[in-house]
Amino acid sequence: MIERRPWLDLISHLVLIFGVAMVALPIYIALVASTQTAEQSALAPMSLIPGDQLWINLRAVLSHGADGNGSGSPVARMLWVSLVSAVMIAIGKIAISMLSAFALVYFRFPGRRLFFWMIFVTLMLPVEVRITPTYKVVSDLSMLNTYAGLTIPLIASATATFLFRQFFLTVPDELAETARIDGAGPLRFFKDVLWPLSQTNVIALFVIMFIYGWNQYLWPLLVSTDQTMYPIGVGIKLMIAGGDSAVEWNMVMATLILAMLPPGLVVVLMQKWFVKGLVDAEK
Repeated sequence: MIERRPWLDLISHLVLIFGVAMVALPIYIALVASTQTAEQSALAPMSLIPGDQLWINLRAVLSHGADGNGSGSPVARMLWVSLVSAVMIAIGKIAISMLSAFALVYFRFPGRRLFFWMIFVTLMLPVEVRITPTYKVVSDLSMLNTYAGLTIPLIASATATFLFRQFFLTVPDELAETARIDGAGPLRFFKDVLWPLSQTNVIALFVIMFIYGWNQYLWPLLVSTDQTMYPIGVGIKLMIAGGDSAVEWNMVMATLILAMLPPGLVVVLMQKWFVKGLVDAEK
């Protein structure tokens, strides 16, 4: 029997409301600022009443960006670069991680455990340790200012490999034996058995990796010197750090709202499968 304590419920709800307010307040301020003129958004304190300039500001940043703040590239182009990079990173990480986990679990070869631990140890290396030699390789291969340079160095994932390996270890050995008896080769077993069983895991990891790729800042800042290859994170930073020119906060906030929409839509549309992939009891 569970004893109900109204005061505990009240405290829990107050903490929850406080947490939601802390997260929602900056988003509300950004939304309000995106509806105002440059003069209104620069006031201190800024009015928290929405204005009527939202669509004007959105059209302005999508078409030509904020030229006065050091970023002449249209935000529409930045969003496209971020979208392509995030999708390529997410798909690349999932594909490579699934195949590497498949090899580690279902193939017997010398040094298999050693290779797994070599992959796992890379989790202990921060990005800053690898970023200089990685940049040298990308530069030597003439991949600066390309989608390949933005994505290929980021598609290897020890975390995703570990998660898929742990899931494949829970698949009954009888399935592999049955497939072998039926004459299915390794790739056929992977395609017809493991892939359908892994779909919720794939969707959960796709959401995580998409947001990871969308939020990239440091690596694109190094490999992108052409404004047409700036992702949205770099573009927002350039809008704020515009030298002597005044920051058009209404344009910056409108860009922030646009930058939050794609990852938000991915989470909302895939929420059901995302949660199932993370908490499915069968795993």
